[in-house]
Amino acid sequence: MNAEQIKNALVTVREENPGIRARDAAQEIGISEAELLAAQVGNLVVRLNNEPIDILKALEAVGEVMALSRNEHCVHERKGVYKDLKVFGKGAAQHVLMINPDIDLRIFISNWTFVFAVLQDGDTGPRSSLQFFDKEGAAIHKVYLTEASNTKAFASIVKIFTADDQTNPLDIQAYEKPAPQKEDGDINWPKFREHWEKMQDVHEFFPLLRKFKISRLQGHRHIGEDFARKVPNSSAQTVLELAASNDFEIMVFVGNRGIVQIHTGQINTLKEYGAWYNILDPKFNLHLDQSGIAETWITRKPTKDGLISSMEVFDKNGDLIVTFFGKRQEGNPEQALWREILAEITDKEAQNAA
Repeated sequence: MNAEQIKNALVTVREENPGIRARDAAQEIGISEAELLAAQVGNLVVRLNNEPIDILKALEAVGEVMALSRNEHCVHERKGVYKDLKVFGKGAAQHVLMINPDIDLRIFISNWTFVFAVLQDGDTGPRSSLQFFDKEGAAIHKVYLTEASNTKAFASIVKIFTADDQTNPLDIQAYEKPAPQKEDGDINWPKFREHWEKMQDVHEFFPLLRKFKISRLQGHRHIGEDFARKVPNSSAQTVLELAASNDFEIMVFVGNRGIVQIHTGQINTLKEYGAWYNILDPKFNLHLDQSGIAETWITRKPTKDGLISSMEVFDKNGDLIVTFFGKRQEGNPEQALWREILAEITDKEAQNAA
């Protein structure tokens, strides 16, 4: 489809579905969200140079903004200031961190391919944004202005990074299919457990999966219930309710191919709307589509600081939707209250099964 055809199709979709979000409109038309934006380049959509690290660094001058990262079944929104960006390595191995109390990101920059500025006003003030996409045209990360943002600084970023060519077609490319995992019968599970037991850091888990060429869920299903226990899919809602009622500071991780976005702190306002379970706090919003949850696990991983527990929520493809941890500083053991919250969930599950 060319740009004119896409714009005509968008008009039709919006007439049939007033208020439809850009992501859903793109799916209705049968294109990527990045292609939908590219077709609208003009006064309100500006294509930027693909210089995401420099753009993210420049955002500090804008002050408070809202960071949004999502996957198919969960949206994570956090207000704060972009600062303390750190870059490690080069080329494909390069990784980027932003760690501050409000905006906490783990960025896989090699997947960031297209950037647009979308200039618009909302009901409560400026709603302009920077939107970053991967090579398939799927959204990785979006940064929205708030009432507290410096709009002049934002306009300066758009001007500095505006691409010379606004109309060239996007080179959309599909990702290669991942290499197949080994079958369960081909895995030395006692050896896998031995390696699990010897972990000294939770970040050793991904290399462990790669070493044995298995998926995360394969590992959970075979490690044993002392390290990974399947719980009802309603447990995601339960853990949020227990954290809120206990004034407990929780860590909420949501990611996709290009980013993991993290919230750390107390949660307060919980609302359920249909299939969506939501955290609606002033600085942090989470929107979890419970209909997309296929499996939920409570896991425990050894570290030099003791066992670290998490709740991991998966979709039907075995992809992580959201992960919950208790707040913890490196070098300190896990908080007892977090273990009690997870134990309450497993105890309830055991009672229901009896």
